[in-house]
Amino acid sequence: MLDPGRLRLLNEFAEHGTMTAVAEVCGLTSSGVSQQLAVLEREAGVPLFERAGRRVRLTAEGHRLVRHARIVLDALGAAEEDLRSASTPRGPVRVACFATAAVARLLPAIAAARIRHPGLHVIVQELEPREAAEALRAGGCDVAIVFTYSLIPEEPRLGVTRRFAGVEPMLMALPADHPEASGSVDLRALREEPWIAGSQGTSDHEMLDRACALAGFRPNVIHTADDYALVLRMVREGLGAALVPELVATAVGVPAGVVLRPISTIEITRTTYALIRTATPAVNAVLDLLLE
Repeated sequence: MLDPGRLRLLNEFAEHGTMTAVAEVCGLTSSGVSQQLAVLEREAGVPLFERAGRRVRLTAEGHRLVRHARIVLDALGAAEEDLRSASTPRGPVRVACFATAAVARLLPAIAAARIRHPGLHVIVQELEPREAAEALRAGGCDVAIVFTYSLIPEEPRLGVTRRFAGVEPMLMALPADHPEASGSVDLRALREEPWIAGSQGTSDHEMLDRACALAGFRPNVIHTADDYALVLRMVREGLGAALVPELVATAVGVPAGVVLRPISTIEITRTTYALIRTATPAVNAVLDLLLE
């Protein structure tokens, strides 16, 4: 039988890359870590490490065992959490969530949890979807709230359960006195406009590029911002047009002088999901409150 404690050290080595770093994380000595991993290698019966200059790295078999180790450690963690929680939701649940969903969905869920499940303690981490999904994979959170755009579909990751949490249209944010602000907006009428987009490399930026490409032009992105409250105030000051999700109106409010209008050219939606790796009574309670 492979020892779970040594599997945890192997996983930490895969994450941090050196015996010294693993020792610091785990509160051991470097020689102690090395000895434990040498025992694991003997237990495994295959080479897990190889020399690369003055350093040590994982072999192909080592990487394979790391993948199995993560499954084993997740299962052990779930078993421990399940025994602690029993059938009553209690204890900490770490939720990684993007800002608009945190305001509109997560905070009301936390308020309800205080009444229904007083033993439950929800810990909030504001992270963008890709960061939240990575935190879930690495064990840094228990629930990840993420979104995808209809123009950029994503498949769920292996080993992750995805729960639908809502869908909303993307809307055009324009100054109230803009010529196109009186009704639904044809993107083609805005081909000469300056645009405000999410940071380069984000799905928000890619979504705008794809939407405008379908309308037959490339947007002239002058400004970038990831905070929707800032984006709407930039729109109010006439710095450009922007695409924003409907939830923004609830989460941050629409300032005077700005209007949100439907898009007639193409339907663009943003779908929100809750991702989990392990379902425990506490995690399920949080999901139920989030999805109400």
